[in-house]
Amino acid sequence: MAHPLRIVGAPGSPYSRKLRAVLRYRRIPHRWILNFSRESRGLPQPRVALLPVLIFPDESGKPIEAATDSTPLIRRLEREHDTGRSVIPPTPALAFLDALLEDYADEWLTKCMFHYRWAFPADIDYASRVLPRWSAIARSDAEIAPLSKQFAERQIGRLGVVGSNDTTAPVIEASYRRLLALLDAALVENPFIFGARPASSDFALYGQLTQLVGFDPTPMAIARAEFARICAWVDVVEDLSGLDVSDGEGWVSEKPVRGALRALFAEIGRVYAPFLLANARALDEKREQVECTIDGRRWVQQPFPYQGKCLRALREGYAALATGDRATVDAWLHGTGCEVLF
Repeated sequence: MAHPLRIVGAPGSPYSRKLRAVLRYRRIPHRWILNFSRESRGLPQPRVALLPVLIFPDESGKPIEAATDSTPLIRRLEREHDTGRSVIPPTPALAFLDALLEDYADEWLTKCMFHYRWAFPADIDYASRVLPRWSAIARSDAEIAPLSKQFAERQIGRLGVVGSNDTTAPVIEASYRRLLALLDAALVENPFIFGARPASSDFALYGQLTQLVGFDPTPMAIARAEFARICAWVDVVEDLSGLDVSDGEGWVSEKPVRGALRALFAEIGRVYAPFLLANARALDEKREQVECTIDGRRWVQQPFPYQGKCLRALREGYAALATGDRATVDAWLHGTGCEVLF
């Protein structure tokens, strides 16, 4: 049996939850290690301190490599662990569409997550009291209090980096409610985004929703009041190791669809595509502020270099498609607003 991987993460990290759920579904042996725990000490450290960290062993089982960034890690696991339970759709066109939706979930929906967690008093209070305790369960309330204050102040200070401010708040909150409605409708058509089995984008959406639907009081109340199906779906995706699938089967057809799935891509074109383009322009022109119009409202935030990298990766993926596959993608995206990205 292969030596298990180690995944170092935290319950409040949507990307940790995303990657752990992929490991569970794909039945890749692994150990979940809580960040800052005794078990995490002495493990290799990544170049950039981000969660989750996936620790790869050598042939003897000794941990030798620490890697981050859930999206490329999922692709690496596909190459190195053939379990017959792929999360990448089998055709280049569907795989590209899956990657586009995954990127939206990772990079736009996280704005919703961060906004709700650190812009509302009840959410700030709950997160600041609970999150520091995950790595310090036994500490007293008196010991935790200053840590909670420092943690909250640090995270609130990052709101501007993520894009949450008084100007953007209405856009973020409206987009969250629309996403819930669109995903709810899509799950009536299929149990997962691209059919009867989960794709990488399912896990990306799930990761953000573990927080929005399952942790933070304000967005959780919205979901529980109006979208019970999504609450149930998040619980189900937590561990799909028992889901019976046959590799290569269970995916939707490449034929362009209408309805709820197309509407999800229209939402990407509505909010995420204009941001990506404006962010790229700001980075190219070395401006200190991104300014654009999203969904008829003004958007302003600091430029985000990583999301400039995301746009380049999407464009490279699109350019690498064969002519027929690119035509399929174009047919799927026609009229959604995503076309401007390519």
